[in-house]
Amino acid sequence: ETDQQQQQQQPSNKRQRTHPPSDAVEASGGSTKHEMADTTASKMMEAEATAEVDEKLYSRQLYVMGHEAQRRMMSSSALIIGLSGLGAEIAKNIILAGIASVTLCDPQPVNSYDLGGNFYLREDDVAPTTSNTGDNGGTGGKSRAELCRDKLAELNQYVRVDLASSATTAPVGLTAESLSFLVDGMAVVVVTIPLPNATITALNTKCRELGSSFIYAYGAGAFGKVFCDFGDNFVVSDKDGENPATSQVETILPTNPAAVKVLEDQGRHGLETGDKVTFSKVKGLDKILSTDPTAQYEVKVTGPFTFELVGCDFTSCSEPATQGYITQVKQPIKMSFRTYEEAMIGPAEDELMMSDFAKFDRPGLLHTAFRSLEAYAEKQSGAAGGMTLPNPGDAAAAESVLEVAKSLDAETFGVDNEANARIVRQLSSGSRAVLSPICATLGGIVGQEVLKACSGKFTPIKGFLYIDADECLPESLLPVEEVTPTGASRYDSQVAVFGRTIQNKLLDLNYFLVGAGAIGCEMLKNWALMGVGCGGNGHIHITDMDRIEKSNLSRQFLFRSGDINEFKSTTAARAAQTMNAEMKITPYQDKVAPDSEHVFGDDFYDKLSGVCTALDNVEARLYVDQRCLFYRLPMLESGTLGTKGNTQVVVPHLTENYGATRDPPEKSIPVCTLKNFPNQIQHTLQFARDWFEGEFRQTAEDINAYLSSNDFAADLVSQQATKLDTVRTIQRVLVEERPTTFEDCIIWARLKFEDLFANQVKQLLHNFPEDQVTSSGAQFWSGSKRCPKPLVFDLDAKCEDAEMRNCFDFVVAAANLRASIFGINGRTDEEYFRQVLSNVIVPDFAPKEGVKIAANEAEAKEESNAPPAEMDVDTETSQILDALPKPAELAGFKLTPIEFDKDIDDHMLFVTACSNLRAMNYSIPTEDTHRSRAIAGKIIPAIATTTALVTGLICLELYKIVGSARRELQLEHLKNGFVNLAIPFMTLSEPQPPATTKAVLNGKDWNWSAWDSLDVNKGDITLGQFLEYFESEYKLEITMLSFGVSILFSFFANPQKVAERKKMKMTEVIKDITKKDLPSNQLFVILEVIANDLESDEEVELPYVKLRIK
Repeated sequence: ETDQQQQQQQPSNKRQRTHPPSDAVEASGGSTKHEMADTTASKMMEAEATAEVDEKLYSRQLYVMGHEAQRRMMSSSALIIGLSGLGAEIAKNIILAGIASVTLCDPQPVNSYDLGGNFYLREDDVAPTTSNTGDNGGTGGKSRAELCRDKLAELNQYVRVDLASSATTAPVGLTAESLSFLVDGMAVVVVTIPLPNATITALNTKCRELGSSFIYAYGAGAFGKVFCDFGDNFVVSDKDGENPATSQVETILPTNPAAVKVLEDQGRHGLETGDKVTFSKVKGLDKILSTDPTAQYEVKVTGPFTFELVGCDFTSCSEPATQGYITQVKQPIKMSFRTYEEAMIGPAEDELMMSDFAKFDRPGLLHTAFRSLEAYAEKQSGAAGGMTLPNPGDAAAAESVLEVAKSLDAETFGVDNEANARIVRQLSSGSRAVLSPICATLGGIVGQEVLKACSGKFTPIKGFLYIDADECLPESLLPVEEVTPTGASRYDSQVAVFGRTIQNKLLDLNYFLVGAGAIGCEMLKNWALMGVGCGGNGHIHITDMDRIEKSNLSRQFLFRSGDINEFKSTTAARAAQTMNAEMKITPYQDKVAPDSEHVFGDDFYDKLSGVCTALDNVEARLYVDQRCLFYRLPMLESGTLGTKGNTQVVVPHLTENYGATRDPPEKSIPVCTLKNFPNQIQHTLQFARDWFEGEFRQTAEDINAYLSSNDFAADLVSQQATKLDTVRTIQRVLVEERPTTFEDCIIWARLKFEDLFANQVKQLLHNFPEDQVTSSGAQFWSGSKRCPKPLVFDLDAKCEDAEMRNCFDFVVAAANLRASIFGINGRTDEEYFRQVLSNVIVPDFAPKEGVKIAANEAEAKEESNAPPAEMDVDTETSQILDALPKPAELAGFKLTPIEFDKDIDDHMLFVTACSNLRAMNYSIPTEDTHRSRAIAGKIIPAIATTTALVTGLICLELYKIVGSARRELQLEHLKNGFVNLAIPFMTLSEPQPPATTKAVLNGKDWNWSAWDSLDVNKGDITLGQFLEYFESEYKLEITMLSFGVSILFSFFANPQKVAERKKMKMTEVIKDITKKDLPSNQLFVILEVIANDLESDEEVELPYVKLRIK
C-alpha cells in the first residue's frame, strides 16, 4: 500500500497525542521535569511535521507498518502501569517499534516472582523486606520502574522513556486517583498487573473521557488475559495489512455497467463486492480511465476473473480497453468497543477471541475463572486495598476460588466437570508466578495492540483474549513443599508452577540454538529467565555467521549501536549472560551445513537435549531437521513474516518431522519475459539485479581470473557454452571500454542508457513491429505482452508513479559503481554530470538484420539448448585471447567486484533507476527505492512483536518436552501455532503424527517411521560379525549392504573378496572401498541394507542401519 493511499484513508485520530503532562513524569536525564517535557513536546511536534523516519533502523518494520503508520507511532505516547515481567516485555516491544515516548509507572519494589519474566531485574534487586505474598509486598529498595527505565531507554535513541513521578503514586499506591493524572496526553494506557476492579473501571472511564485507548493484560502462571477498549469510534486505516490486490486488464468492455476481465495467467483478481479500485496505464476506452489515475471505482464481483464497475456507463466509448493495471484501494473501517465494566459481566460472542479451536469452550471458562480469581484476591486484601493472590500450592485458597466460580456459573464448574475445576485450581495455585514464555506471548500480542492504538493500522482485539498452556501443568496440584518459593531466586515463579524437580531438569538442558537474529535473541532472553543451560550439567550452543547491522537493532534487542559489525552469536551470548550469569553458553560463527560437520558432528549432537532453529531460510531448516531425525532430538521451529508467525514442535517418534511436509517451490520468471516481455515491476527489478550482477560483479571476477591465471584458455574448457561471451566481455571491459578517469565512467553510463532503454527496444520493435500479428491472426502485442517504446534521455524527467529522476539516478549510480570497480574516485555533484553529459556524442541507432529474438518461453529454451558451433567458438575465443594484453603486462592491476547488497543505498539507487527505466519502456507502474528494495532484496518484513510472540509459544512447548510432574507427554498435549497479529487471529493445533511403514521383524509387525533406524551399538565390529548379528537378532539375511554410493557387501560379489572383507572391521571396509578416512569425531556409520526374511525369503522394507563405531 502506498503512503499516498494511507494518507488519504487515515483520518485524524483523537488518540494521537504528543506527550503526557509535564508534572506527572520524571524524564531520564538531568533536566527538570518541565524543561524536559517542553523539549520533548517540541521534538514530537517536529517529528510529526517533518515525518522523518530512520529507514536504516526501521527497514524491516517499515515493510510491516508503512511510513504513514510509522509516523503516527512516532508522534504517540503510551503509559505502562506495572513493570513486572509483562510490562517490561510490552515496553521493550513498543520502544523497539519507535513510538514517541513511553511512561513507566510502578512504584512497587522487586519481588522474586518478577525475576521470572523481567529480563532487566537481578536477584540482588529483590527488596530485602519484600515478602513474596503479592504485588504489594515490601517497602524497601528501588521500584521496578526505576530499575528498568535506563535499560529500556538504551533500546532506541528516538524513544523517550519517562518515569511516572513517585509523588503521584507512592503515598497512596496504585489507585485510580493517583493513576488518572497520568492518562492525559497518552494515545494508549496499558495496565499489566492485577488491580482492583474499581481501579480498572475508573482508569478505563478516564481513558474514554480523554480519548485514549485502554488495555488491561496480565499473566497468572500458565494463563493470560488481555482486554482492549479503543473507544466508541476507532478508525482502522488498514484492517489486515495485506498488500492491495493487483491484477492486469485483459479487456474492459464499453458496456453499462462496464465489464472487466483480468488476465487469467496473472491469477485471480482477489476483490470482493464493494471494494474500490484504481486504474493505470490503460490502453483503449478512449482514454476515459487515463484522465485521473487517483479516481476510485466501486466493484461488483461476477467471477474470479471478472467484475463490473458499479455506476460506470462506458457505452459511448468507441473501443474496449485491452491492457492496463488494476489496484485495490483499501478502505478504512470503524470499530466500536464496550468498556471493561460493560464487557466483564457478560461478554458477547465476538468479545471472546478464540485462540485454540480444540478448546471451543475455553474462552468463556477462563473468563469466569479470572473473574473468580480477581474477586478472591480483592476480598483477601480487605480494607487495605490492592490484590492478594493465593500462595503456590495453597489447596484451600484454590477451593475458595473454585467456590466463587461455581457461584458465577454452577453448571460449568459443578461436580460433574472436574476438568474445568482443575483449570481454576491451577490458575489459583500459579497466579503469583511470572513465567517468561507467557510474558513473551502476551507481550507480543499486547505490544501490537499498543501499536494499533498509536497508528490506526490493523484490526484491534475486540474485548477479551485468554490464553492458557494447561498442557504444561500436572494433573493435580503439587505438594506445597515442591512449589514453595525461596523468596530470592530467579526461578521462584517456575518452581511455583512446575515444582523444583522440573526446574532442575530445565537447568541441566543442553540445547543448540541455530541463529542469533531476532528469534535467536528473544529465545536466549527467555532461556536466561527460565534457567535453560544454567545448571551444573547444562549448556547452550549458539551459532550464526552474520555480523550485526543497523537494521537489526529495531528487532534484535540484545544488540546496541555500539555492537554494529560484531558477530551476532558472540554479542547475543554475552548479553544473555548479563541477564543470567549462571548461563553456560558457547558461541560459534559456523554455518550449520554438511561442510561444518567437523564442528557439529556426532560427538556434538550426542551431548544435546534438543535443537532450536532461529533461521531465515528453508534449506537450512531442512538440513537441521535431518540432523534431528538422525540423532532423535526434539526440534523447536518458529518463523515470522511481518505480523504473521508460526511455530512447530517436533518430538521424536511422537510428531512428524519438519521436512515431512513442504511448500511448493517459488516460481521463477521465464527468461523471455525478463529479456523482452516484462509486464510487472518484479520483472524489471529482476532484470536490473541480473544486469548489476553481470556488469559489476561477474565481469570483474572474470577479468581478475584472466589476470591471475597461467592458462586461461585451459580454464575455459569446461565452459564451452559461455566461454566466447566471457572473453568478449573481458575484451570489451579491459580494452575497448577501460576507463582512466571518472569522466570516462560517466560517458560509459550514458551510452549504456542508450543501449538498454533505447536501442534494444528499437531492435525489438524492428523484429516485432507494433502492428505485428501472430500466425493465428491475433495481435502480437496484446495480453501480457506490452508493446515497448524507446526512452529519450532527459536528466530532469521524473516518472509518474515513483516521482524519481531515473535518468539522472541511473547515470550517477552506474558511473560511480563503474569507477569503484576500477579504483577511480567518484562524485555525485549534478553540475559536473551536466557538463560532462552535454559533450557526450551518442551514435545513431541502426537496426541489425538477422537478429533472432525468442517470442516465447519455448523458443527461448530451444535457443539456449542449441549446440554452439564449436569450431567457430574455439577459433574466435583463441583470437580474442591472443589479442588481449598479457597478464604480465598488467602486473598489479586488479578490479574490485561489487557484491549486490540491498542495504547499500548506492546499489539500490542503481537497481531502482534501472528497473524504473525499463518499466517506463513497457508502461509498467514504477516504484520508489523503498518498495524496490523489498522486492529486489527479497526482504522478509519483520517486527519485534511477532518475534516475541512466537518465541513465547515455542518455549511453552519446551516446558512440555522437559516434562510435567505427574503427567505423561502425549501428542494431544503439543501445539503448533499460527498467528496473525494484524487481523487478529491465533490458532493452536495438535501436530501430525509421523507416517509409518509396515515391516515384519522376528515374526512381529513393526510400523516404523522417519524417526526409526536399526541401531547396532556393537562398536567397530567386523563385516562378518555385522552380517551374523542381523541373522541372530532380526532373523534377516542381508543381500546387499551399502555406505553412501559404495557397496560394501552383496550376494553376487566375488566370494574370495567377500571372505576377505568379512574379517575386516567395518571402518576398514569403508576405507578400503571409498579410499577415505572417516572423520575423527564420527561416532556413527549410516548403512543401507536390502534383506530377506530367513523363514519366508521375502524382502523386508527397512529403515537405514545406524552403527555406532565408538
